[in-house]
Amino acid sequence: MRLIFLGPPGAGKGTQAKRLVEKYNIPQLSTGDMLRAAVAAGTPVGLKAKAVMEAGQLVSDDIVVGIIVDRIEEPDARNGFILDGFPRTVAQAEALDAALAAKGQKVDLALELVVDHDKLVDRIINRAAEAQARGEEVRKDDDPEVFKTRLAAYARDTAVVAPYYKERGLLVQIDGQQPIDKVSADIEKALSPLLTNV
Repeated sequence: MRLIFLGPPGAGKGTQAKRLVEKYNIPQLSTGDMLRAAVAAGTPVGLKAKAVMEAGQLVSDDIVVGIIVDRIEEPDARNGFILDGFPRTVAQAEALDAALAAKGQKVDLALELVVDHDKLVDRIINRAAEAQARGEEVRKDDDPEVFKTRLAAYARDTAVVAPYYKERGLLVQIDGQQPIDKVSADIEKALSPLLTNV
């Protein structure tokens, strides 16, 4: 089960991915974490990424896809994986498809959590206020101004990825504003056709 999680920041992708990781015993792959791990491990692709990052540049799609391809070779990803935060552009989606096809694999489903952007900003403001009330430090990502910038970047760049998967019949949109358990139930319903083929 090779899944892609799409949706704006704060939509609940992390919460839902965690539930799927526990239920299906497949890893959730964050490109940021994989990049750091590859650099730390000194893999060939990690060394390339390190050189680019040290030069203060963005890591190219080829390098990121290379890191993903290396990572999905590991035993824990044999039954599938959840990609969260990638692909961010159509070029990345195409590169991922090509890399998977070379291994005789493909993306099985792209799940998009759809949430009203104004409600998302309210959700983040509440989350920040609750953290402060508990005496906790507010996550940098939960600063409303930082969050609005991330949301605008998502709308500009990543929102174009959903139509790419829709054209291929792989996109399932789920109302991310429902209670968490209802979102999980809708995700399970979307996954059920895949499970009958396992």
